[in-house]
Amino acid sequence: MSISSVRPGRGTSLRFRKNIEGYLFIMPWLLGFLIFTAGPMVASLCLSFTDYRALSPPQWVGLANFSRMIHDRYFWISLKNTAYYTFLGVPAFLITALVVALALNVKIHGVSIYRTIYYLPSITPTVATALLWVWIFNPDFGFANVVLESLHLPPLGWLADPALAKPCFIMMGMWGTGSTMLIFLAGLQGIPQSLYEAAEIDGASLWSRFTHISIPMLTPTIFFNLVMGIIGTFQVFSTAYVATGGGPVNATLFYVLYLYRMAFESFWMGYASSLAWVLFVIILIFTVIQLKLAQRWVYYEEA
Repeated sequence: MSISSVRPGRGTSLRFRKNIEGYLFIMPWLLGFLIFTAGPMVASLCLSFTDYRALSPPQWVGLANFSRMIHDRYFWISLKNTAYYTFLGVPAFLITALVVALALNVKIHGVSIYRTIYYLPSITPTVATALLWVWIFNPDFGFANVVLESLHLPPLGWLADPALAKPCFIMMGMWGTGSTMLIFLAGLQGIPQSLYEAAEIDGASLWSRFTHISIPMLTPTIFFNLVMGIIGTFQVFSTAYVATGGGPVNATLFYVLYLYRMAFESFWMGYASSLAWVLFVIILIFTVIQLKLAQRWVYYEEA
């Protein structure tokens, strides 16, 4: 038997053994994904076509749950509240995080302490953060009204006022942009200093360097934070559940909070599953749109 006739068999056996070893190494993650992610997603998709009240067997109803949303007043209220929070909150969060990152992107003594201080709110437990802001925005003895009274301004209702409740949530979100700030800071530190030096030699002002160097080089970071911000704001739940419970007058009834009520308070699991899949489709559409538009404004240095 020639050597050439033996080598292919050995090579095939070696590749097969390496493939088996690879699958064995990823098996824990693969099982976790199938059991805890893919499995529940398939189950919820099936339940979305049923009338399932948790205490009785599911009954197939087809598209009845989805058609019910068209006439569901609270579905539209929750969708409107979530859209308000997303389209006004995400730009506010990004701008706040970028401004703080620019302020912390300096070489001064103790800057690491300031970075830690600004990052801490983003890792504070959500319940503790919500309770803190409930106290700050308390219309009777909250710190916000104490400040207004010291400035001889009339007190406000804040979270108890339907017109101010959602803007209050946006302010609460701006306070916890530490993770986004950290990503912006990493992006700023990844910009070559030679670009700033060359622009400074050419007489470019600080604003020109920011608009013509910092912003173009940060577009991949901005794009990432934008996508994650929209996904995150569409799923706002904990702060609304703890701080207002959806009030006042459903002003903070966000989409996921309404989904939670349908699933775990009313036990309409079938309808809640259909709500979850509608949210999935909405987020998917926005993500695809952003990926398409990114080709026009996101700059990658390799290109």
